[in-house]
Amino acid sequence: QVQPVESGGGMAQPGGSLRLSCVDSGFTFSNYCMGWFRHATGKEREFVAAIRWNGISTYYADPVKGRFTISRENAKKTVYLQLNSLKPEDTALYYCAKARVPTVTIETFQYDYWGQGTQVTVSS
Repeated sequence: QVQPVESGGGMAQPGGSLRLSCVDSGFTFSNYCMGWFRHATGKEREFVAAIRWNGISTYYADPVKGRFTISRENAKKTVYLQLNSLKPEDTALYYCAKARVPTVTIETFQYDYWGQGTQVTVSS
């Protein structure tokens, strides 16, 4: 299994948008749930969003519900996170991770392969 690789982070103004991508070239990508987590300085790592292996089910943490959208393209072995209506409190290092299971899970221990992260900074 190859480690996922995130991209798309950067700086945005409050109210702005960013789109994160994560490519997982491991051959089992389409069989498993994929998730996004974030880690802000001085805080614990937290779950952001997850998507079922076939994309038909998603789950979001309350702080991002209605603003972020997770999606995936199994043919491209890529999962996306669209970040809209960004707030300063969304500033964090965002990680993509592959789950051990096909269905949606928010449990950190269920994720076995993690990327290095991509930084998102929201500031005016």
